[in-house]
Amino acid sequence: MIAQLDKSIRQYILVTFNYWNFTLTDGALRMLVVLYFHDLGYSSLAIASLFLFYEFFGVVTNLIGGWLGARLGLNKTMNIGLGMQIFALAMLAVPSSWLTIPWVMAAQALSGIAKDLNKMSAKSSIKTLVPDNQQSSLYKWVAILTGSKNALKGAVSSLVEHC
Repeated sequence: MIAQLDKSIRQYILVTFNYWNFTLTDGALRMLVVLYFHDLGYSSLAIASLFLFYEFFGVVTNLIGGWLGARLGLNKTMNIGLGMQIFALAMLAVPSSWLTIPWVMAAQALSGIAKDLNKMSAKSSIKTLVPDNQQSSLYKWVAILTGSKNALKGAVSSLVEHC
């Protein structure tokens, strides 16, 4: 069935699938950090501060992401983001005695970079998938991608809440 679809639609589905998977792993990574440090007795403010590097490095990545995507290619930046996310997840799969504040903040920094490389690549790649004569529908396709990701997050949150 998918093989019969237009090549650009297949690419869109692949980008969307990638974006969804990244969303799930990113959310899982952050929740694991929150729950772990909450169990250790850290305050809400202390736990929130663990995510400063996540946000800061995400902002920095957004500033240079377009240039990087144009220089390396969107596929490559998306794959770099995925690789960095896997590495960030692996950084937390260590003995609990290694999970110090600097270590976790470094993992969060990598995850922030990975998130914005992936987001920038996914949303920008849609421009290359939409035919030139249909560029007016570009925002619709980006909105579908973003909306589907947010719906996925809502569905997962709802499932977790009911478990």
